[in-house]
Amino acid sequence: MINHLYRLTSPFLIERCCSEINLQDKNHLIVQPKKLSICKADMRYYFGLRDAAVLEKRLPMALIHEACGEVLYDPNGIFQKHQKVVLLPNIGGTDDFYLENYRLDSIFRSSKADGFMQELVSISPDQVVSYQRDGYDDVFAFTEFISVGVHAVDSFSKISHNRRNHICVFGDGALSYVVSSVLKKKLPHTKITVMGKHPSKLQYFTFVDKTINVNYQKPKAEYDHAFECTGGSGCAKAINQIIDIIHPQGTIMLLGVSEEPVAINTRIVLEKGLTLMGRSRSGKKDFEQAVEMITTDRVFASRMKHLISEKIDVAFINDISRAFDLAQTVDFKVIMNWLM
Repeated sequence: MINHLYRLTSPFLIERCCSEINLQDKNHLIVQPKKLSICKADMRYYFGLRDAAVLEKRLPMALIHEACGEVLYDPNGIFQKHQKVVLLPNIGGTDDFYLENYRLDSIFRSSKADGFMQELVSISPDQVVSYQRDGYDDVFAFTEFISVGVHAVDSFSKISHNRRNHICVFGDGALSYVVSSVLKKKLPHTKITVMGKHPSKLQYFTFVDKTINVNYQKPKAEYDHAFECTGGSGCAKAINQIIDIIHPQGTIMLLGVSEEPVAINTRIVLEKGLTLMGRSRSGKKDFEQAVEMITTDRVFASRMKHLISEKIDVAFINDISRAFDLAQTVDFKVIMNWLM
C-alpha cells in the first residue's frame, strides 16, 4: 500500500514523498493522524536553527512528534476501527537498564526518524495509548508534551528531599505552564511561584500562588526546589538565578533545551549541595498518566485547553508552511487539523 509522507527536505521546504506500508505485517497498526501539534523542536528543524551538520544528516524527514489519530486497521483485532489513540514518538531501544526515553539506541520520531506528518502511520500497538473523551482531541494532540511534564515531576518526587513548601518554576512558556499544572495536581499543598518576563504569558498562570516578572522584581532566596523551563539563549541566566535563590540541598530540574553549552556557577552549586537533574521526553507510563489526567480531571483538562493558541486546517502543503509561520507568533500551541 502506497503512503504519502510530507518531509522537510531543507529549511522552509516541505515535499510530498511516497513510501510503502506492508499490510501483511501483523505487528503494526495503521493509524490515520487527525490532529498534529507543532513543537519548538520541530520549528528548529523547519526554520534551519539546528546545526548545519545535524540538518544534513537528518533531512529529509517528516516532522511532528505530537499527534493523535484514529485506528484504521489492526491485524490482530485488539483495537476497534476508528478508535482514538495518542501516538507515541519514541521507539525504545534494547537496553532495559535505562528508561526507554534515555536509551542510546532509542529512536525518536521527528528527530532520528520520520514523524507523524504522514497520510497514514504504520506503528506498533505498544506505541499508542487509546483515549475516550469528546471535545478534547486538540488537547490529546499534545499529550506527548504533557507527558514530559508528568515525567519531570514524577522524577523530581523520587529524587528530591521532602521539604517542598515552596517551588519556583522559571519560564512563562508552554512547558512552564504544563509543569506548573502537574505540580499543582500532584503537590496541592505546595506553594508554586512562576517567574517570567512576558506579562501577556504570565497572565495565564492564574492557578499558581504567585507570578514574578523578573524584569521588574528581584526574587527572594526562599525556594526549596526549582524547575528550569526556559531553554534557549536565556537558559544560563535562568539557571544561575535559580542557584542564587534556592535553599541548600535543593533540587533543580533542568527541562529547557539549549543549542549552545551553558555556563553555570558551580561554586555555589557545591557550597549549597544542590542536585541538578536533566529530564526530557517521556515513556509510555507517562503518556498513560497524562491521558488519565486529561480524561478524568475536568480542571486539569480545561487548563490544558488554554495552551491552544491557534488551530489551522491543513489540506495542502502550503498550509503546513502557514502553520509553522503562525507558530512563531503565538504564545503557546498551534494545532493542525490534518486533512492530508
